Amino acid sequence: MGASHLVHGMGMALEVPRWPTITAAEAEAILARFPEVGTPGALLWHSPRPFSAATLVEAERGEVFLKRHHRQLRTPAALAEEHAFMAHLRAAGVAVPEVVPGKDGVGALAEGQWTYEVLRKAPGLDLYRDRQSWTPFLSLGHAREAGAALARLHRAAADFPAGPRGDHPLVSSFTILPTGDPLAAAEAYVAARPALAAYLADKPWRQELARLFASLGEGLSERLADQPSLWTHNDWHPSNLLWSAEGQVSGVIDFGLATRTCALHDLATAIERSAVAWLDPEPGADGEAALALLASYCTVLPLTRAQIETLIRLLPLVHIEFALSEADYFAGILDDRTQADLAWQGYCIDHADWFLSAPGQDFLRDLETGALS
Repeated sequence: MGASHLVHGMGMALEVPRWPTITAAEAEAILARFPEVGTPGALLWHSPRPFSAATLVEAERGEVFLKRHHRQLRTPAALAEEHAFMAHLRAAGVAVPEVVPGKDGVGALAEGQWTYEVLRKAPGLDLYRDRQSWTPFLSLGHAREAGAALARLHRAAADFPAGPRGDHPLVSSFTILPTGDPLAAAEAYVAARPALAAYLADKPWRQELARLFASLGEGLSERLADQPSLWTHNDWHPSNLLWSAEGQVSGVIDFGLATRTCALHDLATAIERSAVAWLDPEPGADGEAALALLASYCTVLPLTRAQIETLIRLLPLVHIEFALSEADYFAGILDDRTQADLAWQGYCIDHADWFLSAPGQDFLRDLETGALS
């Protein structure tokens, strides 16, 4: 399987993985340091997610998910941050994977250039596991279930006390849009990441971001200033959810982007990543799915009129910070300018510009009208 295993790319095509596929020998050696797993057996499946290597392993005491990160992406300390959030959610009744501790009781292992974590297989059907991330729901029913499940997660997260995560690559953050001067905040974000700063040095990136903030962000920082801070998932799309046979959300996976933002940031991210077909040559939006997700969220955690208006204004820019993080990852850790270009131009700039187009404006208007009616 390892030789032919392909992963998702920035478009619809599958690609050769940047990170080596986990082998049976590697899995056996690593899992020997996680005694609760028992004797490992066959590798049942390799994940197509591109930013790490992961495999589902048959083991003596149940199937486990073995995930390997490069140490520049995740250290054991960085994983401990998201593991603590997951433990809090599990204690509050949210079905998330159980982290398996190693011999030392810690949930992550550093070995050479790699960091490993082991998770119990979460309950439910992984209906979207071979679909590209950020592609639409298979049904309106799934969109509705996802909205309610997100609200339940926010309710469970409300008393999680940890501060924001460190400045790890490929982690969502919320340091630009809530500030009174988002361009200055973006400049600080870039300056703190030398590889990103070097990549952007020959681009008119300040002018591009200033244009987007002026066109789409007027008054947004004032609206966001009043939003309660909250640890959030930050990557809520169909393939990060598991499902029951009846079509209900039975589990939530992949907390790699989780940190402290706010509920509206997480909700806007969920809509942006599941209701717009970004990977199509001419992106279109599924307004019904977006409204179904939002309306179902409100059945659990009602939003005020002002919050819905803020959500709509946040939607076109909610991706900005993670897009910059992706560009930093490709330009720095992978030294891949082509992929960095896709993250910067195709993701950061073009996604925002779509919301300025006629279809994007129609989508925002119809979603706001439907949500407020």
